[in-house]
Amino acid sequence: MNVFDRYAPFVQDFIYGHGWENLRSIQVAAADAIFNTDENVLLTAQTASGKTEAAFFPILTLFWENPPASVGALYIGPLKALINDQFYRLNGLCEEADIPVWHWHGDVASSHKRKLLKQPSGILQITPESLEALLLHKHSAIGRLFGDLRFVVIDEVHSLLRGDRGGQTLCLIERLSRMAGVNPRRIGLSATIGDPERTGEFLSAGTGRGCIIPRFDEPRRTWRLSMEHFYITGPQATERVAQATGTTVTAGTVEAEVVSCERIGPAAPTLDELLERADSTPGDRALALAKAGHRASDSSEDPTPADEPEVSIPPVAETELMTATDTAPRDADPGLGYIFEHTRGRKCLVFVNSREEAEAVCTVLRQYCEANREPDRFLIHHGNLSASYRETAEELMRDEEQALTTVTTATLELGIDIGRLERAFQIDAPFTVSSFLQRMGRTGRRDLPPEMHFVMREEQPEPRAMLPETIPWKLLQGISLVQLYREDKWVEPPRLDRLPYSLLYHQVMATLASCGELTPAELAGRVLTLSYFHRVSADDLRVLLRHLIEIDHVEQTEAGGLIVGIAGERVTNSFKFYAVFQENEEFTVRSESAELGTIVNPPPAGERIAIAGHCWIVEEVDWKRHLVYCTQVKGRVPAYFGDCPGDIDTRVLERMRQVLTERCDYPYLMVNARARLLQARHVAANAHLTERPLINLGGDTWALLPWLGSYAFLALERLLKIKCAGELGLKGLDPSRPYFMQFRMKADEDTFYQVVAAEAEADFDPIELVYPGEVPYFDKYDELLPAELVRKGFAEGVLDISGMRARVLEWRDRWGRAPL
Repeated sequence: MNVFDRYAPFVQDFIYGHGWENLRSIQVAAADAIFNTDENVLLTAQTASGKTEAAFFPILTLFWENPPASVGALYIGPLKALINDQFYRLNGLCEEADIPVWHWHGDVASSHKRKLLKQPSGILQITPESLEALLLHKHSAIGRLFGDLRFVVIDEVHSLLRGDRGGQTLCLIERLSRMAGVNPRRIGLSATIGDPERTGEFLSAGTGRGCIIPRFDEPRRTWRLSMEHFYITGPQATERVAQATGTTVTAGTVEAEVVSCERIGPAAPTLDELLERADSTPGDRALALAKAGHRASDSSEDPTPADEPEVSIPPVAETELMTATDTAPRDADPGLGYIFEHTRGRKCLVFVNSREEAEAVCTVLRQYCEANREPDRFLIHHGNLSASYRETAEELMRDEEQALTTVTTATLELGIDIGRLERAFQIDAPFTVSSFLQRMGRTGRRDLPPEMHFVMREEQPEPRAMLPETIPWKLLQGISLVQLYREDKWVEPPRLDRLPYSLLYHQVMATLASCGELTPAELAGRVLTLSYFHRVSADDLRVLLRHLIEIDHVEQTEAGGLIVGIAGERVTNSFKFYAVFQENEEFTVRSESAELGTIVNPPPAGERIAIAGHCWIVEEVDWKRHLVYCTQVKGRVPAYFGDCPGDIDTRVLERMRQVLTERCDYPYLMVNARARLLQARHVAANAHLTERPLINLGGDTWALLPWLGSYAFLALERLLKIKCAGELGLKGLDPSRPYFMQFRMKADEDTFYQVVAAEAEADFDPIELVYPGEVPYFDKYDELLPAELVRKGFAEGVLDISGMRARVLEWRDRWGRAPL
């Protein structure tokens, strides 16, 4: 029996009704794994490949054949918006089979939840935070709600792998399974996973099952990709090159290249060739740059080797893809003006890396509409906006009759259906390959190729800027992310070896709050056996419990049992307890009866704030109730929603170094980006930036370019300050994480390599890289932990000491002279 015949009749009708001519490879592979085995399943495939249907077609068929006596499948999604979207997608499919689909999160009506509690059945869609609340407040009903739970489907698995939220999700599934006396199969869905085998082990932890990762052929993809660079002020890179050569390069002289990923033809001459020409006369140099784009369309040879990359990219003339459909106001920000001119008449997303930047960019783009006397065509979407604002933006984007552009953060990075998106822009580089793929994958649905355009913005280097500050790090980072996937299909591996003490506090308090009094042994048996805490020892838990008793978060009864203490109740009774990700102290912003969203650090009355893509004047701040009342006005002001750190892998930094050293061009670079990279390579070659990690900037001032990821860089920075500074005479270390650090040093280069390597390979306790008296808070509940656990968790679970040590020993072996 083939897969289609195995599906339930209503699933077959759904397939017929949507005009599908055949099933996709992932749907066939998933059906085989779900129907014919009892194992967990991890489905990884490109965005819009039909993963959700691949998982639920077999599940719904099994439910139709043998209806569960309770909720039969639990769907856990990372975002409420994704839950809402999947709810509507699945509801229509299930109505005919009388399989209810429920959803449960903070924006769901109480009446909907009451119906589920009265008659648990079908599929429940929920976020990790809402599941935590359910286990806390409906503890006695868990057995009835989930007594016949057969599947747990975890969507966008990759988004849960690099922090406490993924650990919380795993703990929740295990706690629920124990409370309900079930062992459901787990099915993970993700488009981008760097190490599927390790992720499969993570997914299956505590189940006693293996994990099947179906292998199947995916259709060859076509990408449309470009990358352009803009100085925010002053002449652009092409003009600066022309000024340096004494010859003017007029606008449009060099055609940009956009990509359609099939096969590389001989595009422009390589940047290596241009560098060689830079040694010729000024006129020749300008002519070489001016001809670079024109030769792309003249060549018919194909130099691509037989061992071609996973994604190969030929050039396409700019006019075929990137014709402007609007004109930005005079004196517009060049990068934002570029986005403004290429979004009119199209349905687009503009991705940025922080909520503050989203507000700033949306405000500017709306001002450009006003300056041109055009209707506003820009929306905004991020996590601090109210649910109504976010849902309105999603609904407007789904409207096929409206060509709108939404400025967004990671909230629209995941698989929310917002209609047929034609184009995505990314301002600066995201932090990870995974994020790049997810964002690009939002476009290209419904038989269109994915299309993304990077816009790299950079301030003009100061005349006296130090050498490393003149390198376009974001441009290099963007190229690195693209090349890593294009060449090696590499994506960041999951980080599963942390010491999650903040989450340990949370799960201890959640367990006591839901279960009531437990003996220390019973509590340890419930918490330390959760698979995510495999690195946490009984001694660690003992230290934590003693501290929590001291601060009254846990109370010891006369019988020796443990319950939530008075101070602990203030934490567990707050709705903010359900989430384990870091939150700032937020204030709800209101204008008349409308709730706009939340901000942190509200200014006093009379000052201005930016939220929901507009500027508002603060009328009143209610500090007791955490409310801000405001009125909309015209203007622009920076927004602030809290810090937004990025975690960049060492592999990305190493590929950035290769971008500076390799002798090739990238067909997706447009005119300014090509010229800016030409400048950077020329500077790097002259200063030997990529040949040796330590560069003398003059006198006793040095720059160190370690090409290490965020946490290995941080480990090296601390090694230098704590263990090496005295012997090297090192002072004034100023890091630009994770790209370079500058400092003054009395020692010479060889001594530096020898001393740093000797300290790195010494048998030291990782806690020695924590400053005396330092308690480095990283996660939400770190402030409630004993200082010794925070320090240990940072030293052994955050700092990448092994990665740092390997790099430092490599320096000594390669460049250090043997000591006398």
